[in-house]
Amino acid sequence: MKLDLKTELSRRSSAAQTVVPVILSGGSGTRLWPVSRESFPKQFWPLASEKPLIVETALRTFGGEFAAPMVVCNEAHRFMVAEQLREAGVAGARIVLEPMGRNSAPAIAAAALILAQDDPQAVICMMAADAAIPDGQALRDALLTAAEVARTGMVVTLGIHPTKPETGFGYIEMGAPLEKTPQAHKLTRFIEKPDAAFAEKLIATGGVLWNSGIFVFTVSTLLEELQAHAPHVLTTARKAVEARTTDLDFIRLGREEFAACPNISLDYAVAEHTTRAAVVPVNFHWSDVGSWSALWDLGEKDSGGNVAVGDVLLEDAKNCYVRSDGMLTAVLGLDDVVVVVTEDAVLAAHKDHAQDVKKIVEKLKAEKRPEATTHNLCYRPWGHYEVLILGDRFQVKRIVVKPGEKLSLQSHFHRAEHWVVVEGTAIVTRDHEEIMVRENESIYLPLGCKHRLYNPGRVPMTLIEVQSGAYLGEDDIVRYEDTYGRS
Repeated sequence: MKLDLKTELSRRSSAAQTVVPVILSGGSGTRLWPVSRESFPKQFWPLASEKPLIVETALRTFGGEFAAPMVVCNEAHRFMVAEQLREAGVAGARIVLEPMGRNSAPAIAAAALILAQDDPQAVICMMAADAAIPDGQALRDALLTAAEVARTGMVVTLGIHPTKPETGFGYIEMGAPLEKTPQAHKLTRFIEKPDAAFAEKLIATGGVLWNSGIFVFTVSTLLEELQAHAPHVLTTARKAVEARTTDLDFIRLGREEFAACPNISLDYAVAEHTTRAAVVPVNFHWSDVGSWSALWDLGEKDSGGNVAVGDVLLEDAKNCYVRSDGMLTAVLGLDDVVVVVTEDAVLAAHKDHAQDVKKIVEKLKAEKRPEATTHNLCYRPWGHYEVLILGDRFQVKRIVVKPGEKLSLQSHFHRAEHWVVVEGTAIVTRDHEEIMVRENESIYLPLGCKHRLYNPGRVPMTLIEVQSGAYLGEDDIVRYEDTYGRS
């Protein structure tokens, strides 16, 4: 993702002719628990297709009239973002790291301030990383129409023609068509997520659209509107941008400065107050993938109306969404239910309560259960690990290291480790030694020794790690050297 001078100058010279997608990837997707969790939220999962949602989002607007994307994400997810975009062939992306979540207004403000240094008149297309839009060409056409309107100084959003009285979305009331661009309309007002009765009334009355959360504007228009309606957001975001540092290929915003930003969405900060709002109505299918019932809507159904994903067996079931990421899951004689099975948790709910899954997560957090936020399978920049067994004073993990990657040089105060290589070859640093460990060989790392794991091969290296000690938490790590800049 590093650009040479020639590439950078070319990118800057062409900025005025292109639309810059800014993908916001800050959500945790708690309504899709137990698959989506803070450590690995829904945008990184292949939920609506065979590709992760963030990859689908990036590919919809990659190439042609669209510049390489800018992604604003949680710093804890930076390597997942970079790796998934790299694997998808999305070259040239800039990744901006938020030290903590502050909602969409500070995130897009920071992105706009960075882009302003290239071209204040550049057109930004702001999109969430986790929406499903099967018709990518229809989206591109709508965005280019919106960009045309945005160049006149308007704040433009895409509005989805509603198909039912949905209570999980906000609504937009549209006015008359714009004179020069009749495909777009004046935006009369935003309407909060309604209850069922009000949603039915809105649909019956007509003239309303679902709020997609996709906004298009020029950099200068957004900064002017922030100054007018949310000056504190702009001021604090500017300080965070000025305090930014470069971390490998990432742009890291100033931590203390970004922490001072208000936690507010762009809808509340600007869109609901601006007098320059317009909407482009669209008919393509769109989903915010905000619940398991939304994935049932998107999924391919059998003759009984069921959507089955993974190792699933259904008998006399109707209109169910059943997903298994591990063991065989059988559902018998149930209607309108959601059943989701992962390695360490099972969710069973009526589809009518799909929006309430976040209440389960809140209870798990209150009980300080790790299942609320982390998976047994945890991704790291060097690969991933999976907890197989957790007992009293011992833990067993499966560790997979990508070719050419290495863990940090580290030690532990409270545990010793025994490594058994089951696939590939490892070079292990143990204090002052470097030891080659091949398949079916093992090595012991006593408590307190400095150690490091490196995969010198061309294929992933897999080992089984057995930890033993009084404390086995991931925070019992002292890092001395790290390729990825972690402390």
